[in-house]
Amino acid sequence: MAAKIIIAGGGIGGLTAALLLHKAGIEVKVFESVKSIKPLGVGINLLPHSVTVLNELNLIPKLEQIGVSSKALVYYNKFGQKFWEEPRGIYAGYKVPQFSIHRGKFQQLLFEEAKAIIGETNILANHHLQSFTEKNDKVIASFVDHSTGELIHEETADALIGADGIHSSVRKYFYQNEGEPKFTGITLWRAVSKAAPGLLNSSMVMIGNTQQKFVAYPIQENNEHSIINWIAEIKNENNTTPPKRDWNKKVDKEIFLPAFRSWKFDWLDVPALIESAEDVYEFPMIDRDPLPRWTFGRITLLGDSAHPMYPIGSNGASQAILDAKALYENISVRKDIIDALRSYEKERLEPTSKIVLSNRENGPDKIMEIMEQRAPNGFTNIDDIISQEELEEIANLYKKIAGFEKQSLNH
Repeated sequence: MAAKIIIAGGGIGGLTAALLLHKAGIEVKVFESVKSIKPLGVGINLLPHSVTVLNELNLIPKLEQIGVSSKALVYYNKFGQKFWEEPRGIYAGYKVPQFSIHRGKFQQLLFEEAKAIIGETNILANHHLQSFTEKNDKVIASFVDHSTGELIHEETADALIGADGIHSSVRKYFYQNEGEPKFTGITLWRAVSKAAPGLLNSSMVMIGNTQQKFVAYPIQENNEHSIINWIAEIKNENNTTPPKRDWNKKVDKEIFLPAFRSWKFDWLDVPALIESAEDVYEFPMIDRDPLPRWTFGRITLLGDSAHPMYPIGSNGASQAILDAKALYENISVRKDIIDALRSYEKERLEPTSKIVLSNRENGPDKIMEIMEQRAPNGFTNIDDIISQEELEEIANLYKKIAGFEKQSLNH
């Protein structure tokens, strides 16, 4: 299909979509609100189903240079007792790795790749989507300088992809009464800390329960040190006012550190890890309800614009990448752009809606709540509390919902 596509949003989903569409011979232009794309944020995980897509773009060697190939996912209770461990990525028999990586460095990698392949003139920063309209089988989009509100550009194309995040202008146009994202009183404090080499053995650890949790995993490793990404999480159902979701909002550790003071284990000193971080960022755990539709004529949604979800199960970035792959495949094989966008929606809307709802029920982390209910004071023998079969069933069910069940993915 000979077509031109506008992508509003130069994040992970938007840039991946741009690279794939260009590969299919589609003319692409990406418009990003911020003045310059910088490596902001902290760590994320890229699951094997998304890495399979990135492998089509020959990015695995570059991901290996800036990330860590995850060995395992390990669950502990609040006393530091291990109750479940499962291998991940190539260590679990997948054909590709699972990567733990700095979100900003990964986005920067995609940005540099897009500049080199698509061309710097087709990726415009400081262009915030203000409005759009369909006219004569085209979409006309208007962009403003975000800081001044001044109209600076108009672009005409065959389709518009709204990949502009959880506060998407495109989504808001079609769902004007949706309001703010949903917040249930869970606040996250996120940071990175330098630690001894080999800490956590290239694995992700989940400690605690759904009321209070600590997550940690290395995103960079060498012979001198590990860089550990960590997330401290506390639920306060009486807290109805979420903090602003801002990659730049730094807060004092003393806001949450006292709650983790006693979490000193022989394999990890949680308060020491928190103390060693230079900057800590505060985020609300928010999402939005699944939508009945994403596609309206020549306009559709992708990534957090379409299905913002709780950061449970390491799926946000991965699902945006899967959206990009589905969009690319449908546009590649269908002659009509409107038909292609409808088909893309049909393929992705229901699966992502299921993940959003599963994450609200804690996804694979529900085993943490089960352990808290059954063994609030810890345990002597894990098999007296829960069987390995039950633990495995919970883990495998989420893999199936999220689309990275090993047998089907490898096949």
